[in-house]
Amino acid sequence: MTAVRPETTARTAADTSFPPGFVWGAATAAYQVEGAATEDGRTPSIWDTFSHTPGKVRGGDTGDVAADHYHRYRDDVALMKDLGLKAYRFSVSWSRVQPTGRGPGVERGLDFYRRLTDELLAAGITPVATLYHWDLPQELEDAGGWPHRDTADRFADYAEIVARGLGDRVGVWTTLNEPWCPAFLGYGSGVHAPGRTDPAATLRAAHHLNLAHGKAIGALRANLPSSAQTSITLNLHQVRPLTGSPEDAEAARRIDAVGNRIFTGPILDGAYPEDLLADTAHLVDWGELVHDGDLAEISRPIDVLGINYYSPTVVSLAADGVGSTRDDGHGASDHTPWTGCEDVAFHLANDDLTAMNWAIDADGLHTLLTETAAAHPGLPLMVTENGAAFEDHVTAEGRVDDPQRIAYLHAHLDAVRRAIADGADVRGYFLWSLLDNFEWSYGYSKRFGLVYVDYPTQRRIPKASAHWYAGVIRANALPTATAQD
Repeated sequence: MTAVRPETTARTAADTSFPPGFVWGAATAAYQVEGAATEDGRTPSIWDTFSHTPGKVRGGDTGDVAADHYHRYRDDVALMKDLGLKAYRFSVSWSRVQPTGRGPGVERGLDFYRRLTDELLAAGITPVATLYHWDLPQELEDAGGWPHRDTADRFADYAEIVARGLGDRVGVWTTLNEPWCPAFLGYGSGVHAPGRTDPAATLRAAHHLNLAHGKAIGALRANLPSSAQTSITLNLHQVRPLTGSPEDAEAARRIDAVGNRIFTGPILDGAYPEDLLADTAHLVDWGELVHDGDLAEISRPIDVLGINYYSPTVVSLAADGVGSTRDDGHGASDHTPWTGCEDVAFHLANDDLTAMNWAIDADGLHTLLTETAAAHPGLPLMVTENGAAFEDHVTAEGRVDDPQRIAYLHAHLDAVRRAIADGADVRGYFLWSLLDNFEWSYGYSKRFGLVYVDYPTQRRIPKASAHWYAGVIRANALPTATAQD
C-alpha cells in the first residue's frame, strides 16, 4: 500500500471527495478479537492475566474467545471485501508468535497470520500489521515489564521474527499502537494491564517503549524489502485549556508534555523536551534512564505517522490543588495516569457524548491533523483509529440501526477532508473498529464495531454504519447532508 499524496489543487467547499488513492480501512487488535487464547502454543499475555483477575474487567469478561476471529477470519475477510475495504489494520499477538517473549518464533503462531494475510491479499485488501497492541507476554512482565530496559531488546528480537515470517506478504508495518496507554494506564493509573500504579515506572516504561520502537524499526529495515513502509501509531491528545488564563495554559502545557511530546519529541525530533524533563525530574533520573545512543535509535526515520483520535482533552489547573484526573475518560482509578500532573482537572468539551462518555468534537481531529502536519512537514499522516461506541441493538427484523455512529463518522471524515484541503498530507483512514470486541477494562459492554457481534452465537450483523461506510468507499467521497439524513 503506497498511498498517493493528496492533490494540492483547490477544492470548493461543496466538494466532498477524497484524493485518488486515499486508503480506506478498518482496524482491530489481537487480544480484542482473536480468542483462541491457549491454542497452537500461545501463552498468557498481561491482558490474559489482568482480565482473569477479579474486579479488573467489567462483568468479569476476558478475551478468551472474544470475537473468535482466529477461527472465523475467512468469514471476516469476506465481510471486509463486501464493504469494499482497501486495507485491514490488525495486530500480531506477541505470545502467539513468540511464547514467553524469548527464543525462536513458533511456526503455528506465524501460520495464522500467514493464512490471514493470504486471505486478505486474495480479496484485494492490503494487510497492515501492528507488532504491539498492548499484549506483552506475561513472562516478560514478570521479569520487569516495560519499566525494565531489557524488554526493548526482546521486542526487537520479536520484530525480527515477525518480519522474517510475514515480510513476503506484508508491506506496511507499525511498531507500537498508542504507547501512551501501556505506559500511563498500565503502570500509572492501573486501569490497563498489568495494573501497576508507580509514577516512576510509568516514565521508565515510556522511554523503553520509545527505545523498543527505534530498535524495531532497525530490525524491520534489516529484514524487509526496501519498499516496505514503517510507522508508529500515537494517540495524540488534542489538548485545550479550559479558559484563557495563564494557569490553564500551564495545565495544557504540562498535559501536552506527558501526553504527546514524551513520544513525538524523541521519535520525531530526536530529543526529550526540556520542560518535560524538568516537570518530572523529581520522579526519575533521566540522565540514568536515557543511555548514550538511545535518542539516535529512537529517532530512526519512519515513513508514516499514525494518529488515533476520539475526543479532545480539555484541562484546567484545579483551584484547590487537587485535580480530577480520575475523570479524564480513561477509566476510574485512585491513581492518576498523568504523571506529575496531579493538580490538573479534566473537563468534557461538550455534552454530546458517546457511550464511553467521550465528547464528540470532530473539529479536534481537524486541528490535530493540521497542527501535526505543520509541526512535522514532509511526514505523511494516517488516521489509524477513529470511531465511537453507542448502545447498539438488533431490531426484530435483524438490523442494527446506528444513526449516531453514521453522524459521528460523517463529521470526522469531513474533518479529515478539510485537513487535507488545508494542506495536511493525510494518506488514509482506518475506522475503529471492524467488529464489536473486547473493549479492554470495559469488557464486552461497549460496542465500537461496524459489524455487530452476537457473542453467544458469534453471528455477524453489519450495522447501518457499515453500509454507509461502504458507500463512502465506493464513491471516495462523503454523501451530501441530504443523502446522509
